[in-house]
Order: sequence, then C-alpha cells, then structure tokens
Amino acid sequence: MTTFLCKRVILRCLTQNLPAVCGFWPCQKFHAPHRGRALLVTEASRSVAGYSHRQDRTQDRRQHTEAGVAVEVDLKRLDGDDDDDGIVEVLMCRQRARNALGHVFVSQMRELVSSLFTDTAARVVIFRSLVPGVFCAGADLKERALMNNSESDLFVHSLRSLMTQIAVLPMPTIAAIDGVALGGGLELALACDLRTAAYSAHMGLIETTRGLLPGAGGSQRLPRTIGVTLAKELIFTGRRIDGRTAVEMGLVNRAVDQNEAGDSAYREALSLAREILPQAPIAVRMAKEAMNRGVEVDMTSAMAIERMCYARVIPTRDRQEGMAAFIEKRPPSYIGE
Repeated sequence: MTTFLCKRVILRCLTQNLPAVCGFWPCQKFHAPHRGRALLVTEASRSVAGYSHRQDRTQDRRQHTEAGVAVEVDLKRLDGDDDDDGIVEVLMCRQRARNALGHVFVSQMRELVSSLFTDTAARVVIFRSLVPGVFCAGADLKERALMNNSESDLFVHSLRSLMTQIAVLPMPTIAAIDGVALGGGLELALACDLRTAAYSAHMGLIETTRGLLPGAGGSQRLPRTIGVTLAKELIFTGRRIDGRTAVEMGLVNRAVDQNEAGDSAYREALSLAREILPQAPIAVRMAKEAMNRGVEVDMTSAMAIERMCYARVIPTRDRQEGMAAFIEKRPPSYIGE
C-alpha cells in the first residue's frame, strides 16, 4: 500500500510540477530560448540587453567588485561563432588560492548557477579553471581554521547545497579538469553530468587524510559514478589518481594528453559540448531529467518518469522538425520550441 501511494504521489509531482517528494528533484519547466537576444561575454563587466534579471545580478557583482571584493567566479558566452551559440562557460579564477572553496568563491558560484536555471539560451555549460595547473584545490583550509564547529557545519552544508544546485541544472554540464581536483574540487566535478581530464590531472577525495569524510556530496556521487567498491577504496585510502586512471575507472568520460597551453581537457570539453549542441534542446533536457530521477527509484517508477518526460517532448515543434528532417534526408534545425 505504501509503495502504491508513493508512486501516485510521484506521478502527481511529475505531471503538476509540484515540489520534490520521495527523494525526487523538483520538477522544472522548460521555456524556448530566444536566440536573437544580446549575448554576454563577461558577466562581471557587461550587462545583457533583454535579460533584466541578469542586469540586476551584474549590477550587484559590479558593486561588490567596487567595494573591494575580487571576481573569483565569472561567466562567459561563446557568441563569436554560430556553431558555439548556446555554450556557456563558468570560469573559476581565484588565482592565489587555487580556486579554493572560500566564502566569496562559493557565494559568487551560487549566484551564477542560480542565474543559469532561467537561462533558456544556455544549452551546454562548461565548468573550467583559468588558474594554470588546477581545476579546484578543494576547501579553503585557512578560512576553515577560523570557524568553530557550528560555523564549519553550516559552511559545509552550503557547499553541499551548491553542488546540488549544479547537479540539478536543467541543461548538460561538463567539468574540464586540466589540473588538480581534490576534495571539494572533485565533488564539484562530480556534480556535473560529464567530465573531461588531462592525463596529467590529479584528482581524489582526500578528506580522510584530514580527519574528515567527503561532505559536499562526494560520498554519494562517487559510488554512483564508479561503483561502490572502487569508491570505498578511493575514499578510505584518500588516494589521488591521474586522468588516465580516472577514465579507466569511469570517473571521467574522456582523457587526453595535456597540450602546451595547459587546456587540453577544456578543448575536449568544448568538443563534447559541440556534439551536444546540434541536438534538440528540449529533448536533451528531458533526457537528463529522466535519467537523474530514474536512477534514484525502482524500475517501475523510473518507467513512469520516462513516460512523463517523453510526453513533454511529443508536442514540441522540434520533434516535428526532427521527423521532417529524417524524411527529407537533411540535417534538422532545432529552435528549442
């Protein structure tokens, strides 16, 4: 009886966009992108015509910068080439602290990620670092040393919340790991849908070597990514692995030799994003939603989730375009409607 009622509630949640129940993520509506609107190059320095909510956030960030707070996380849109229209990059640029997860960094990241939820022009998001040799070094231990137990617990909770925000973004996300990704840095990468890495990159959940355990989702996402046994081995030992081992384990999707510019993982992430970009955006988002929700429940409930997501794709113009393009033997042209 309990299982039956749970399934009824799940179906109601999915069909009516109600808040999450039984461990489900909140339902999210998709609105077609307006591709003709002005695009942003760097959110910290320019406003965007046609996006009033982004203008407000940009103004807030400019005020923070003028008040002496450095930009540690920024946003970039690849609008120079029509082939890249729809790719957005989250740039981590906390140079001196190797992108350590401090208060300012986390606050700015949360702000940008929140803006992406309603950014229907963004089809793929790449998380990358502008700090040479590092993706994200993990927790800011200098800040953490100044916190008492209660403050530390609250801050780790905010980190966990941020990673969940990233994980439930409606569009595909890719982490480009061109250097060190340790502790919270790897947890950030695990919150993304896909990961690319340089062979020379080093990553690991090293919290047990500091008397801790992964607290920003790593203890849950790593087992779901590479399997429970391997995840336990890596977390129990605090071992660091390189990109070659990571791709063999399934921790990253693609791994490549590092180039002279030190951005080979980013280049590979860009290549992967360009493979996703031509596909129907509503279908891609619904596929992500179906998989993310389906893996957390039994197969019967998962099939119900798939059906509901599929039903949201059927009436779209993109589906009609896909069928017409197949019959006419031409590439489809999707508009996100």
